[in-house]
Amino acid sequence: MPNPKRRHSQQRGAKRRTHYKATAETWSTDKTTGETHLRHRAHWVEGKLYYRGNIVIDKTPAEAEASESEPNQ
Repeated sequence: MPNPKRRHSQQRGAKRRTHYKATAETWSTDKTTGETHLRHRAHWVEGKLYYRGNIVIDKTPAEAEASESEPNQ
């Protein structure tokens, strides 16, 4: 593997690292539920998984009871 012949200065490494900046996460408010969540991520509200204002998964107690009573195949 190639190795540097001479030591790099601290300034050289610092110049390279100036582009690695910490950024704050962007939060949005869901229009349907009014909850705040990370952008482009699904979020749970009252047993329902929402993404872009639509319900993706519904895990409410009524559905959970119905799925428990069904026999496994």
